[in-house]
Amino acid sequence: MASNSLKENSLNAEIAFFGGSFTAIDREYMVSLLDATTPYIDKFKGIRISTRPDCIDEEVLSLLKQYNVTSIELGAQSMDDDVLKANNRGHSAKDVINASKLIKSYSFSLGLQMMTGLYKSTVNKDIYTAQQFIALKPDTVRIYPTVVMLNTELERLFQEGMYIPLGVDESVDLCAQLLTMFDKADIPVIRLGLHHSESLEKDMITGAYHPAFRELCESKLMLYKALKLLENKDTHSFYEISVSPSCVSKMIGNNKGNIKQLNELGYKIKIVQDINVPFMEVFLNKTEG
Repeated sequence: MASNSLKENSLNAEIAFFGGSFTAIDREYMVSLLDATTPYIDKFKGIRISTRPDCIDEEVLSLLKQYNVTSIELGAQSMDDDVLKANNRGHSAKDVINASKLIKSYSFSLGLQMMTGLYKSTVNKDIYTAQQFIALKPDTVRIYPTVVMLNTELERLFQEGMYIPLGVDESVDLCAQLLTMFDKADIPVIRLGLHHSESLEKDMITGAYHPAFRELCESKLMLYKALKLLENKDTHSFYEISVSPSCVSKMIGNNKGNIKQLNELGYKIKIVQDINVPFMEVFLNKTEG
């Protein structure tokens, strides 16, 4: 039974080559890594890689196709050329567009990765990047708020006062907006925020890191939805906010932040869970208190 369960789980999983630009490494080494997957490929649903937008062409896509690569994620980071140049990314927004179209033409699943709060970027430029991503119709998106690490160029710029990264609160406001944009476009955000690690927390200087960053963003979205429903409502009345059982903590907010904010606005709120309420949705009912 355990063996069958393990097999079923692996068939829903992918072999992944992440943490670098897979198609930019030495070609023989890349092929040797793909060769190593051959005995196991029938046990997984495919192979996922990440790479640079300027390291995609028809030759490499044909090779990846032969090895059952199914998903390609591009480290686009921004669609503003000034931001890309300032952060020494080595590629242009046009490279992202060309690579994305080529990947889709070969029937790979396309993933795009963006970073918010980069040097020389702004909230409006990050929103523009999301809009450009949506126009490319990727299958998935990852959003990584910028974190300044020890002994990096960003740290030097920060220490010299040339760069002030977005903090957690500012990034949560921005990324909650981006989540809404991608949700409306029916594009899943499969990662929001950096993975927790001891080295990250040890070497982080400043920036938008929180171990539960996505939860903060989703909590902010729940608050926005509640405020929309409460707009122009009588603050002297009592209200029940109904949410899915899995969203109760999101509606309450970190350190009961959402409840406190609603109370400060004069609303008397009780949060109730209801299995009939869809995930991330909010229903409002007036009560007798």
